[in-house]
Amino acid sequence: MQRLAFPRVGAEPEVPTAGLERFAWLSIAAAVVTIALKTGAFTLTGSVGLLSDAAESLVNLAAAVVALLALRVAAKPADHNHDYGHGKAEYFSAGAEGLMIFLAAAVILYSAVERLLHPAALESIGVGLLISTGASVVNGVVAVVLLRAGRRYRSITLTADGRHLGTDVVTSAGVIVGVLLVALTGWERLDPVVAILVGLNILVTGYRLVSGSVTSLLDAALPEEDMTTLRAVLDRLRSPEVDFGEVRTRESGRQRFVSLTVRLPGDWTVERAHAVTDEVERAIGTGLPGTQVQTHVTPAGPR
Repeated sequence: MQRLAFPRVGAEPEVPTAGLERFAWLSIAAAVVTIALKTGAFTLTGSVGLLSDAAESLVNLAAAVVALLALRVAAKPADHNHDYGHGKAEYFSAGAEGLMIFLAAAVILYSAVERLLHPAALESIGVGLLISTGASVVNGVVAVVLLRAGRRYRSITLTADGRHLGTDVVTSAGVIVGVLLVALTGWERLDPVVAILVGLNILVTGYRLVSGSVTSLLDAALPEEDMTTLRAVLDRLRSPEVDFGEVRTRESGRQRFVSLTVRLPGDWTVERAHAVTDEVERAIGTGLPGTQVQTHVTPAGPR
């Protein structure tokens, strides 16, 4: 017996497309504001460190636009050509964001090395740092909002965008400290050194985003936290007559998929077997909301 069922108990309510898109629009607005602020800070000071910070904000803007498009595609329902929906579009967004980070890092490192070879004095440092700090506060607030939304709605796109903004806040803090040290010590080469460290740091962030999206595109199993919940559900349902095997899992964006074999006595009626598989599907749906469960019934061998 092969049956595809959608959990009816504990299922995660559908989130309207506009409900998630508003977070992408918030990220776009934050990127536009921080680009303006950080570019102004760079113009005032001439700091290549602040220039690197502004370049990363350009990546934030591009990534937010890609995230908006990915969320729209992922929200499309299953159709004749995509039986399991379009959830994997979110992984392309995370991967694209990682690749754009690589590009920004290359620009930052090039500019930093150039300034390291030809140091220049900084100007209006106080005002520039104040503006950059304000931009970091904006990014920090939006990062928290995106990370919370990503966890709540199981959206890798929002989570990746939130983590990127969080990294931006950390690198901005490093840049601000570096520029402040330049003002205090007068060592002009410290500014491009900080910019190089920023470039290397966001390279690591880009690598993590790309590797994570590639792993998920290859149908990685559910996270260990979800697997622990699934095993607990199945252990609770096991009995002398009911057992499970061939448990397989994967995730696609915000969707979870679980397939398993339900081993039952061979002399049970179809109606009784159906009742058990319904109970299994409801229990998994309660433990892991929004999961699509596929069960296959097979007669149990002698114990």
